[in-house]
Amino acid sequence: MERKIRVGVIFGGKSAEHEVSLQSAKNIIEAIDKDKYEVVLIGMDKKGRWYLSEVSRYLLEEDDPRLIRLADTDEELGLIPGEQSNQLLNISTHQRVEKLDVVFPVLHGPYGEDGTVQGLLKLASIPFVGADVLGSAIGMDKDVMKRLFRDAGIPTAKFLVFHQSSRGAIDFEEVKSQLGSPVFVKPANLGSSVGIRKVDSKDEFDEAVILAFEYDNKILIEEYIEGREIECSVLGNEEPIASLPGEVLPQHEFYSYEAKYIDEKGAILEIPVKLPKDVTEQIQEYALRAFKALCCEGMARVDLFLKDDNEILVNEINTIPGFTQISMYPKLWEVSGLSYTELIDRLIQLAIERFERDRKLKTSFKI
Repeated sequence: MERKIRVGVIFGGKSAEHEVSLQSAKNIIEAIDKDKYEVVLIGMDKKGRWYLSEVSRYLLEEDDPRLIRLADTDEELGLIPGEQSNQLLNISTHQRVEKLDVVFPVLHGPYGEDGTVQGLLKLASIPFVGADVLGSAIGMDKDVMKRLFRDAGIPTAKFLVFHQSSRGAIDFEEVKSQLGSPVFVKPANLGSSVGIRKVDSKDEFDEAVILAFEYDNKILIEEYIEGREIECSVLGNEEPIASLPGEVLPQHEFYSYEAKYIDEKGAILEIPVKLPKDVTEQIQEYALRAFKALCCEGMARVDLFLKDDNEILVNEINTIPGFTQISMYPKLWEVSGLSYTELIDRLIQLAIERFERDRKLKTSFKI
């Protein structure tokens, strides 16, 4: 009998998106092909510590997105850099854990989606699902992301950037003169709509700036785009493909954290969205251009705006998209002909293919 591929699923994380990660991991673990893959659960707590979790009991309150949390365990893990047969060390028992063949990071937000964990896994010579270090870092930083979109000729909303050191110079009237009103105020390095406010008065603006700086030392202030919210999933390495697009119809003021992950009635998802063929194809083209412009690989969800005149603007990219029960990334692939289980299998195979490709590169130079 052929040996199963050992897949380490890392979830949780030192991020405001910790609970979203737990929901995503639960769905991936349930859907993965157990005949082909042996799953090793690695839970990361909010302080960034790694633990070996039991498959039979790794989450508490798992059906409540407000209360979901990691189950307690004493099996704390450490990662050993370099090429060796066993990369993980059980700190509690001082025993090495059997070698992982590949890792599926399901870590939304900073310290998981921003290239941090990806760099650590590269040091340990472990293949991993999703974007590499560069693509992850760029995809997390909305400021750098949008500047690269702009340089690549990809249309995006107008924006301003402010750092913690210059927050005293942020003036609502000046922002309004450049971007109009309302505007969105958001942390530069965060996802899932955490810390985001839509504002159209000075008092709301000042409160939103304070909130955004609680989550990041750099914030983005962005013009409001009147348009439909469209999402498109991308899959692949050198030759990525795009799914059929879907539309998000928020029932809240905008597609907030609560609408995405807590309130099942917070948004209506039209999957796939009914659009003229040429508009669908243009959305897919922009999604692929954005994916390539940011040096992404593996997977990403691209969020776009579609205006009444069919003008398309790319909003942002998410390199570790949600895998919850109401997440668009897997749902868009389902309607595009790829089941949840097949999607997970393809993502793991893409990770291994990239690892094998990159390991052929020379690491020494001889004259």
